[in-house]
Amino acid sequence: MIRLAVRLLGAGGLLALAACASAPLHYYTLMAPADAPAGSSVPDGAAASPPFELLPVSVPTQVDQPQLVVREGGQGVALLGGERWIAPLGDEVRGALSADLARELRSQDISGLPAHDTPLLRIKLDLRRFDSQPGSYALIEGTWSVRLLHGAHPGALACSSRISVPVGPGYPALVQGHQQAIARLAGQIAAAARLLGHGGTPACPAG
Repeated sequence: MIRLAVRLLGAGGLLALAACASAPLHYYTLMAPADAPAGSSVPDGAAASPPFELLPVSVPTQVDQPQLVVREGGQGVALLGGERWIAPLGDEVRGALSADLARELRSQDISGLPAHDTPLLRIKLDLRRFDSQPGSYALIEGTWSVRLLHGAHPGALACSSRISVPVGPGYPALVQGHQQAIARLAGQIAAAARLLGHGGTPACPAG
């Protein structure tokens, strides 16, 4: 009887391990698809801005996990073991923001390359919130700054933004909502950077 019980326990353990091993993992990226609508508000024929340097992006510790962290109700959160970012969240946000800024500014991110004393826009983003509630909203909130270096009229601007995008059910829709939120943030940052790059005096976005 004891041997039978041990065998049954062993078989049960193997089945549990097999179930865990077979549970599918889904990976997500904040980089929008190459064929996604550009959504840029830059008019055709607008001059390109100086190249930019996007510094590493900081994200809240609570959501800086390989897994998606989502809200459940008012106070609860869930760490989704089967739903994961393809890269660290800070890198994901930075990569998506860099691509969106390059499109908006019609310029390129030259982070890590020498500027050779030519005009350069230095951009920094610190996220304070990166909230995800499936079937409800994707929200980002943080502070950002833009500084023009080596230009004829150096200047700087520091602002804060809060962007919430309604999303449908499902985790792909949630990730798409964050992609849209980052694209909107890129538009706000680019509007200020564009003015600085061409000698103007930008202001923080309303609201």
